[in-house]
Amino acid sequence: VQEVREAVGRGVREAVITGTQLGAWGRDFDPPLAPHRLIGGILEQTDIARLRFSSLQPQDITPELLATWQDPRVMPHFHLALQSGSENVLQAMRRRYAAREFLEAVERIRGAVADVAITTDVIAGFPGETDADFEATLSLAREAGFSRIHAFPYSPRTGTVAMKLAGQVDAEVKKERMSRLLGLGDELAAEFRKAHEGTVRPVLWEQARMVEGRQYWHGYTDNYIPVYAAGGHLSNRITMTRLGALLHDGLSGETAG
Repeated sequence: VQEVREAVGRGVREAVITGTQLGAWGRDFDPPLAPHRLIGGILEQTDIARLRFSSLQPQDITPELLATWQDPRVMPHFHLALQSGSENVLQAMRRRYAAREFLEAVERIRGAVADVAITTDVIAGFPGETDADFEATLSLAREAGFSRIHAFPYSPRTGTVAMKLAGQVDAEVKKERMSRLLGLGDELAAEFRKAHEGTVRPVLWEQARMVEGRQYWHGYTDNYIPVYAAGGHLSNRITMTRLGALLHDGLSGETAG
């Protein structure tokens, strides 16, 4: 809380709570606490304009946590790390959730948070991943309707259990699966952005960028759509912005106030 308060004093408008296991925050306290208490503390004790979580897991999506999204300062964006849509691969990865539980978490989020963006991480070619396993991942990704997929090919790391697993996937197969994952990610991202064409959303403007030979201000909507707008100095401002057509990796925008 103090870190966020100090950041606000320096002019920071958005804070992102980061960690490898955010859902475990507070368990080692006496008495134990839960992540929604952290969010509540930040909202009550600071003037931060926008707050995000960097990554959560399906088991973290509790009613108490979702209730904190009723505050408009908590951004309608969740990053849930899927890794795989195959039950076999999830078990091999020692993930603590099943594919069905992942989709149930997505449903809970969509039922509680309007216009929400759900982004994810997916690994292609984990040892033992069959064609059927990979197709299950693609199918789940479509059903979840992610707004962005961060795709990575599996790469062995010395000292890890996965490096010793049977069924190491051929490099060319991993390359082909990565291509399909990236293609699906682009497709889903475009669908999410197009669904917001013509709407008005708050955008936090970050910096000027050159896109297709022209300078734009670049920022993000509350639900994490990249937006590009021409015009005067917008750095670190939050403006209501009318979203236009697809542009680069996001949408064009026109500030509306």
